[in-house]
Amino acid sequence: MMDRFAFTSMTGAKHAMGQLANTANNLANVQTPGFREMLATFRAVPVKGASADSRAFVVDSTPGSSWQSGPVNVTNNPLDVAIRRNGMVAMLTPGNSEAYSRAGRFSVGQDGVMRGAQGYPVLGQNGPIALPENHSQLQIREDGQIYAVLRGETEPTLIDQIKLVDPDPRQLTRRPDGLFDAAQTQPANPWVRVEQGALEGSNVSIAQAMVEMIEQNRLFDLNIKLVQTAEQNSRNASQLVSLSRS
Repeated sequence: MMDRFAFTSMTGAKHAMGQLANTANNLANVQTPGFREMLATFRAVPVKGASADSRAFVVDSTPGSSWQSGPVNVTNNPLDVAIRRNGMVAMLTPGNSEAYSRAGRFSVGQDGVMRGAQGYPVLGQNGPIALPENHSQLQIREDGQIYAVLRGETEPTLIDQIKLVDPDPRQLTRRPDGLFDAAQTQPANPWVRVEQGALEGSNVSIAQAMVEMIEQNRLFDLNIKLVQTAEQNSRNASQLVSLSRS
């Protein structure tokens, strides 16, 4: 009969693989603008039952994301925007709900709609921001106001204002597409500031992520060895029982 500590080791190996997946995802997004590192930790869950008081299962948990600012690089692209300190950009998802992102790499499609991460429309004061045709000298000011010189004019005209929010990170939930959902729709925050012609990069440290991956691989190997030890102990116990009966 196999020692039951094999099942405890098995949960450790399983959740070590989960942490490896998180770390691999972080490394895959090192070059993703505005990406926030996924954090994962282990926690012990005591096993309840007779003769199990000293045993505990290991469960991985993802308490949230690292909100440390990433490096800001100057791109001189008028559609690139870096958020200073705290704050996020509001975007309209296919379900007509808001999602939030730190990624400030925008683009303008043939329909004139300004789009951000995953191609979602960037929200303004009254819905998605749409730029007029044949505009020039696009300016995005610190408070998110968008100005452009229209055809036949010489002075810039206010087009719209990017909806900038500052939600509590503890109330945010990461979406599969990398954006964040909030428990409720966030109001625009007039104190959030942006910088045009710059882009914030990912806050993932490659060196730290590589160290974590090595540690998680070792932890996985250790738990697998414990399972193998339990199997060997079971074989030895079976042989001893057979000898005692013969």
